[in-house]
Amino acid sequence: MSGHSKWANIKYKKGTEDKKRAKIFSKFARLISVAAREKGGNPETNSALRAVIEKARTLNMPQEGIERAIKKGTGEIEGLKFEPLLLEGFGPGGVAILLEAVTDNKNRTLAEIRQLLERFGGKLASGGVLWMFQRKGVITLNLKSQIKKFKPEELELNLIDAGAEDIKFKNESLEVYTEPEQLERVKKILEGKEIKIEETSLDFVPKEEVEIKKQELKEKIKNLFEALDTREDIQEIYSNVKTL
Repeated sequence: MSGHSKWANIKYKKGTEDKKRAKIFSKFARLISVAAREKGGNPETNSALRAVIEKARTLNMPQEGIERAIKKGTGEIEGLKFEPLLLEGFGPGGVAILLEAVTDNKNRTLAEIRQLLERFGGKLASGGVLWMFQRKGVITLNLKSQIKKFKPEELELNLIDAGAEDIKFKNESLEVYTEPEQLERVKKILEGKEIKIEETSLDFVPKEEVEIKKQELKEKIKNLFEALDTREDIQEIYSNVKTL
């Protein structure tokens, strides 16, 4: 496996710019509400809810906002009913795209995303994209903080012993891949070894990546991803593009 092309990881970590903080919190509130509605509002027994709360806290989302989103999901307080939506499409040059969305109106989101993709030379698909990806658990470590405690070879052995399926060094981060059902188990083993975890997530990882060589095409793809990323209903953007 050569790694995943998750746009949030390619360009930046969401929430690093203060001006985007309110929009980021709104996105996480939607995710928290959906997770709470699907499997209950207790993060101790709802691993999906626990994971998204942990991620929201790393971005300093206020506890009050987290609790309110949970209560909206469980129906304790009134609010819009959000639903998860997975969209398949193609971008400029035929690159494969998967979009994870949370919306209160699926028809509106479908229409607007279709229009946006077409504006950038892409199109929404009714199938034929999902099979290009596989669902994986991803644990992200800050490489600098780990090197202070472990030698690279020692760290790699610890990850393999914990059950990592694959690992990938990426700039100052290290991504650890697991089967989805093994994510929590591997995470707990790493924490027991005092390996500090920066983030955990369930991602769509491309089976094969496509290298884009033409700079003009790269710019078109970047512009599309940036436009998608500004939308509150789009939570994650995945593609089979190797690098941008």
